Amino acid sequence: MTITRRAFITAAAGMAAASAFPFGEAFAAAPEKKNIKIAVGGQQLVYYLPLTIADRLGYFRDEGLNVSVIDFQGGSKSLQAVVGGSADICSGAFEHTVIMQTRGQRMQAFVLQGRAPQCVFAANLHTMKNFRSAKELKGKRIGVTAPGSSSQIMANYCLKAAGIKPNEVSIIGIGSSSGAIAAIRSGQVDAFVQLDPVISMLMEKKEIAIIVDTRKVAESDRLYGGPMVAGCLYAPESFIRKNPNTIQAITNAMVRADKWIAKATPEQVVKVVPSSYFMGDKKLYIQSFLSNRPALSRDGLIPAKAPEVAKHALSTVNPQIERARLDLEATYTNRFAAEANKRYR
Repeated sequence: MTITRRAFITAAAGMAAASAFPFGEAFAAAPEKKNIKIAVGGQQLVYYLPLTIADRLGYFRDEGLNVSVIDFQGGSKSLQAVVGGSADICSGAFEHTVIMQTRGQRMQAFVLQGRAPQCVFAANLHTMKNFRSAKELKGKRIGVTAPGSSSQIMANYCLKAAGIKPNEVSIIGIGSSSGAIAAIRSGQVDAFVQLDPVISMLMEKKEIAIIVDTRKVAESDRLYGGPMVAGCLYAPESFIRKNPNTIQAITNAMVRADKWIAKATPEQVVKVVPSSYFMGDKKLYIQSFLSNRPALSRDGLIPAKAPEVAKHALSTVNPQIERARLDLEATYTNRFAAEANKRYR
């Protein structure tokens, strides 16, 4: 078999181009849908840092995507955006995939952001100066980021452990940033579930007493009896089936962000995130990042026991979930994250 000089040069050029893309990215299938809307509830939270990093460092763009991140007050509202069709994908708590299946709407998580909830349940020392035990919260006002969000689920779960029923407290939505701090300091709530940087700011001034801290993976595992995973990206099953190349591209960007965060210095992180995330105190934001990094995913993979743990946690506040016949394996897939880990090591 002979080969012309022109054919040889063409083939050599093709091989050189392919070598510029690690792990065969040059041959990755094009996304079916390039313009994507991702809904998130409180993007400034460290909980959602992988999404911010992927967006700010251009990782979505590198995958051929034009991603718009739409920020809402809480996880329940970002979920509503996906259900209502104003967003394609939700960056939210994993347990929503279980909840939605009980409602006949199948959502599937495809890449993980958090290995533990990173939520802190704390008493407000402005209204409960002599606080000693969670049992004292019966009849009190409990703040959450938004009613129906994962923060309320954690509050109900912790209160149940203290022998308090959900109807024996008042649940109040206070957001997740400066508005939450204002509500706490003005005494609008007696206890609350919040995330960083809010928690670190309140801790510095000794304004709160921590009851449960799931920024610590071991403490979270003890509380929930296993891996209660947190932030993830999930979408309707039908969307994932129709757009597998798009989902792969998004997952590639998110896994790349997970790995960047695992190795980044605090100084590198604060150069990337918007200054508004600091809430006026860069030093405290750095402390928040360091406190939460152990609970962030390093590879985007979802543990096999996560759906079972999530169902059990949810059933402690909603008995109907315990009785429901669910296809827990359908709540997540590691297909895309596993492939992304081959590309980004």
